[in-house]
Amino acid sequence: MASSYDAGSIQVLKGLEAVRKRPGMYIGSTGPKGLHHLVYETVDNCIDEAMAGYCDKIVVALEKDDIVRVEDNGRGIPVAMHPTEHVSALELVLTRLHAGGKFDKKSYKVSGGLHGVGVSCVNALSDWLEATVKRDGHIYRQKYERGIPVTKVETIGDTDEHGTIIRWKADKSIFTVTTTYDWDVLIQRLKELAFLNSGIVIIFRDERLETPKEQILKYEGGIVHYVQELNSKSKIKYPEEPIFIVGEKEDDNPEKGSVITELAFQYNEGYSENIHTYVNDIRTGDGGTHLDGFRSGLLSVLSKALDGNEKLKKKMPKKDGKIDSKEDPYEKLTGDDVRAGLVAVLSIKVPEPEFVGQTKDKLGNPEVRGIGDSLVKEKLTIFFELNPAILEKVLEKSIGEATARIAARKAKDASRKKSGLSGFKKPEKLSDCSIKDNPSICEVYIVEGDSAGGSAKKGRESKTQAILPLWGKMLNVEKVDPAKVMENDKLKPIIDTLGAGFGKDFNIEKIRYHKIIIMADADVDGSHIRTLLLTFFYRYMPEIIEKGYVYLAMPPLFKVQLGKKEPVYCYSDAERDAALEALGEQREKADVQRYKGLGEMDGNQLWETTMNPATRKMRVVTVPDAEAANRIFTVCMGEEVEPRREFIESNSSYANLDI
Repeated sequence: MASSYDAGSIQVLKGLEAVRKRPGMYIGSTGPKGLHHLVYETVDNCIDEAMAGYCDKIVVALEKDDIVRVEDNGRGIPVAMHPTEHVSALELVLTRLHAGGKFDKKSYKVSGGLHGVGVSCVNALSDWLEATVKRDGHIYRQKYERGIPVTKVETIGDTDEHGTIIRWKADKSIFTVTTTYDWDVLIQRLKELAFLNSGIVIIFRDERLETPKEQILKYEGGIVHYVQELNSKSKIKYPEEPIFIVGEKEDDNPEKGSVITELAFQYNEGYSENIHTYVNDIRTGDGGTHLDGFRSGLLSVLSKALDGNEKLKKKMPKKDGKIDSKEDPYEKLTGDDVRAGLVAVLSIKVPEPEFVGQTKDKLGNPEVRGIGDSLVKEKLTIFFELNPAILEKVLEKSIGEATARIAARKAKDASRKKSGLSGFKKPEKLSDCSIKDNPSICEVYIVEGDSAGGSAKKGRESKTQAILPLWGKMLNVEKVDPAKVMENDKLKPIIDTLGAGFGKDFNIEKIRYHKIIIMADADVDGSHIRTLLLTFFYRYMPEIIEKGYVYLAMPPLFKVQLGKKEPVYCYSDAERDAALEALGEQREKADVQRYKGLGEMDGNQLWETTMNPATRKMRVVTVPDAEAANRIFTVCMGEEVEPRREFIESNSSYANLDI
């Protein structure tokens, strides 16, 4: 019988209870991504001080025991009693949602955080937090536990300095996956902020190490240097110096203030686009109206330039079928055509940004699209008038892309007509799961080798688990035409299995599995395959990584067994040593098996150790993981010898040879 639903069933969450109850609503997830979001939110407050002109130095430190410290030399959070709330302003900022100085245009004309929930969320999701403020000649401190003040604001000393220090330890009951911060993940965000704010210095320290390391981030060239770094591994770049556009335009509504736009971009010889967009220094991974404005403006300028160039216009493919004499006989450029090989950084400052969701991944301000579009048209038209050679090179590349796109479309249509197929075509080696209409519970294992694939087929749960073995040498996708990727006999089965297309035609809504699990041996060859696959997914199906659909299986490295007792499977040298230590005096009698490959396990063992959802270990692949794979592959498989030599020399000390 259903439980009663009455007035007593209605809960009122007070203070920061809502954040602790539903943390994902505020920070996106309680996995590694959400954990690192705590740092981003805190640093963003420092950046807001910098944009207001009061801060030029930020320190981010990873202390031992998973403690983070973020400090700035800004004005310091006010500590005086609030006139209406009758608590310290510091306590108000740290314990109340929608409390902060960002609502007051006199305090912050531009800021990343308008909701006033950022640092209060950090406080709510921390086991403890300590806030130290330097201002008005004094040092103030207040301590909190799980968002609740445990001390009053205390004066602990005098100083001539000013600024704020936030120090906290994430709550393990909230972040159950991990509370350990990743240097490589954080450094990427901090570098972004340093590029976007050329007037500040960010000092990043890892104090967890016996010998602490430190990296000082300061880039005088701003986003122009950012584009150069993003494009640094490309052999061909044009123009030699990135195109830089800056402008300020007021909205039709004067109350909304003006929008400041900075745009830098450059082309390379590749086929994919790489555009990083920001609003008030907040990375907008899902783009938004500012990106729409840039894209539409770029397409408009290049389309108009092509229409005015009779010589280049004739290189465009002609339309199929009968064409009216008054109709333009040539195909039109698309946005994908003009953005092939484009590397760009777009940064805008908006007084009142309207983000879609608290995590600020997408900008929603409708007026920004028109402002960006008109600015790009105006500035870029002038640039190309002054640099006709660069314009011609960009148009020639765009025409080449259009020609390839139209040829691929015709070939695809012809193939579909010939085969009579328009939907999913099952690859020969795919052992599909029996459930076909619910991708949210279905998963596919992409397995290295037929031997391991055979074991996986025997051990799997056939209703929800599909198996796709990989065989032979995979294609080096570095700088390969997408048409060749589509026809490659190693990658085509993956594309067909996932059923959502690839590249510009990829549609995440058609994906057949919400878990795509790469299962490879724990050796050099297995790492190579993982890197190849991650690079392929990152370049041609990035949405599956952004959605958290890609995983790395973690098969055991050892089996420790004593007589007929249940074996203990170990996933690292440390776990093996611990398992042997637990046997005490009998450890010498234990049999230790080192798994050199997945093929050494039978179906039952593979299920028990690597495929059983109740006991398996997997690592979800994040965008930083994929970006790292992409960078490594570009260096190791690209045409440039020098970067590859430098990479080998700098990483040779980490080599582990299993001979």
